[in-house]
Amino acid sequence: AAELEYESVLCVKPDVNVYRIPPRTSNRGYRASDWKLDHPDWTGRLRVTSKGKTAYIKLEDKVSGELFAQAPIDQYPGIAVETVADSSRYFVIRIQDGTGRSAFIGIGFTDRGDAFDFNVSLQDHFKWVKQETEISKESQEADTRPKLDLGFKEGQTIKLNIGNMTSKKGGAAKPRVSGSGGLSLLPPPPGGKIAVPPIPPPSSTAIANHVTPPPVQKSSNVSGADILLDLDAPASASKAPVSATTDLWGDFSTASSAVPNQAPQQSNWVQF
Repeated sequence: AAELEYESVLCVKPDVNVYRIPPRTSNRGYRASDWKLDHPDWTGRLRVTSKGKTAYIKLEDKVSGELFAQAPIDQYPGIAVETVADSSRYFVIRIQDGTGRSAFIGIGFTDRGDAFDFNVSLQDHFKWVKQETEISKESQEADTRPKLDLGFKEGQTIKLNIGNMTSKKGGAAKPRVSGSGGLSLLPPPPGGKIAVPPIPPPSSTAIANHVTPPPVQKSSNVSGADILLDLDAPASASKAPVSATTDLWGDFSTASSAVPNQAPQQSNWVQF
């Protein structure tokens, strides 16, 4: 109800000419050449307004703004506003008074752009009316259709399955992916890539089992750095190989003969 009482202005043109037109004797359209275009019957201002879905063409005085005539329009194009056959600057409108009497008069614009704006303002308004009618019709049809009940019934539940989480019924989680080196990795996210675990550094046992190349014979001019390098070489490489013909028990006899005979020392222990 508030929208119907609100009146908006669609178009205003300061110069418009009004003509008395002869009655139409045949079904052919109106022709502006039949009017006395050089001698308009009235000159004033044209204002196009809208109130709800109805548009109004109001002819007003330029100075005082007094209403000269008014043409209510319920449909466009229609009988309330018609174009002439021989010009785009002239129209025939049906004016009405408060008592219900109506008459047809001709209006014309000096500038062709003013006639274009007048025509477009009426087209835009009734295009909006058409859209509003379709929207209200669709809403009424939607109200009459049976509504789809998407709510949960009594006792109805829903189950969500989320990855890597144990369900309430005791379901086991997904096994983790084990990488090299005994590291336990989480499964990758969807669309992701598995990160390769870093290679662990070699242990001391691996270093000890590493085969060291034989030392290179050095000249007599050995520097201090070369001496330090010799210390790192394994002891088996620095010793000469033992001949297979050498008597293994000879070392013991040689060691015993090399020790000088010592005089027996007196002992206070009683010998049994």
